[in-house]
Amino acid sequence: MRNIGIIIKKQLRDTLKNKTVLIQFIMFPVMTLIMEHAVSIPDMPEFFFTKLFSVMYIGMAPLTSVASIIAEEKEKNTLRVLTMANVKSWEYLAGVGIYVWTLCMAGAGVMATGLPPSDIPFYLCIMATGFIISIAMGAAVGVFAPNQMVATSLFMPVMMVFSFAPMLAMFNDKIEKVARVFYTQQLRVLLGQMTFDGIKTETVLVIVLNALIALCIFFAAFNRKGLE
Repeated sequence: MRNIGIIIKKQLRDTLKNKTVLIQFIMFPVMTLIMEHAVSIPDMPEFFFTKLFSVMYIGMAPLTSVASIIAEEKEKNTLRVLTMANVKSWEYLAGVGIYVWTLCMAGAGVMATGLPPSDIPFYLCIMATGFIISIAMGAAVGVFAPNQMVATSLFMPVMMVFSFAPMLAMFNDKIEKVARVFYTQQLRVLLGQMTFDGIKTETVLVIVLNALIALCIFFAAFNRKGLE
């Protein structure tokens, strides 16, 4: 726990210096607050922008942040120094994962301020689940990539699919049929309902399957590449 705590503190200092990663945690909460208060369209669904940006936040911020952090430290040989300081791989990954998840949840808390108090626990539960899956995928990309440039080329298409497919599915039935196999689309459906009542078996199976696939990809990348 001491090593994990040290990694979390280190990442906090690094993020304050790394504007590219920092903006990931700030952009969507700020955009949500602005759009919800500045835009009003007739017949627009209630909390439309909060739910839309929440799904994009899940598919973008944790994935790109974790991948960038790991790839950058591999490129700068920081991980080699941590390994020599007796920091185990799982301690480092746990520290990064907890750190990114906590910052993402803080952003989700800001985005939830406009929701009815009775909906906030459900909303945060859905966001927490999505962040965990995205962090696992981001870690897989970061572990597999030898440097930041390769990491960017790998996570950009993955991020685009998970972030924008649910949005496009709202306007195109064909895309919706394809997007329903992604966890972000199923989480968008749950956010639209804002209740655990009537959750379909398909929704649970897709989310669980996506989580298992993310973990399998991560462990495969870790066993092949490690953190060195």
